[in-house]
Amino acid sequence: MSTTAIIVLAVLAVVLLWAMAMYNRFVRLRVRAEESWRDIDTQLKRRWDLIPNVVETVKGYATHEREVFERVTQARAHAQAATTPKELEAAETQLRSAMVNLFAVAEAYPQLKANENFLQLQNSLGEVEDAIQKSRRYYNAIVRDFNTALQVFPGSLVAAVFGFKPREFFALEDEAQREAPKVKF
Repeated sequence: MSTTAIIVLAVLAVVLLWAMAMYNRFVRLRVRAEESWRDIDTQLKRRWDLIPNVVETVKGYATHEREVFERVTQARAHAQAATTPKELEAAETQLRSAMVNLFAVAEAYPQLKANENFLQLQNSLGEVEDAIQKSRRYYNAIVRDFNTALQVFPGSLVAAVFGFKPREFFALEDEAQREAPKVKF
C-alpha cells in the first residue's frame, strides 16, 4: 500500500469519526430537548391537577360566578390538549387570563382568603409556577444549543445529511405573560 493511500484512508477515517461524533451530539441534544419538553408537560400537569381544587374551593364561597368557573375549566382542557410549543403558548395565555379572573372573584370573599385549604392551594400553585418557569428556561437553553449546533458550520452539513430539524422555543406571545401572576389573598 502506498503512502498516499494510507494518508487518504487516515483522512477518511478522521472525517468518518468526526461525522459520527457530530451525529451523536445532535442525537443527545435532541433527546435532551424532548426530555425537557416532557418536564414542562409534567409541571403543567401538576398545575392543571391543582386548578380543579382551586375552582371547587372558590365555588364554595362564590356560587354565583358560574361563567368564571366554566372559563377556567375550558381553558384548562384546551391547555391539556395542546401538543406543540406554539399551541401550548396560546392555551397558556387563555388559562392565565381565566385564572386571573378566578383570583379576582376570590378577592371579594375575605372568609375564602382565610381558608386554610385555599391558602395551601395558593402556595402549591406558586411552587408549581416556579417549577414551570425553571422547566421552560431549561427547555429553551437545550433548544438554543440544539438549534445552534444545527446551524454552525461544519455541523450543519451533518445535520442536513441526517435530516435534523430545528425545534421551536417555548416563548411567551403576550407581553402580560412575562410578569408572574399575582396570587395574593
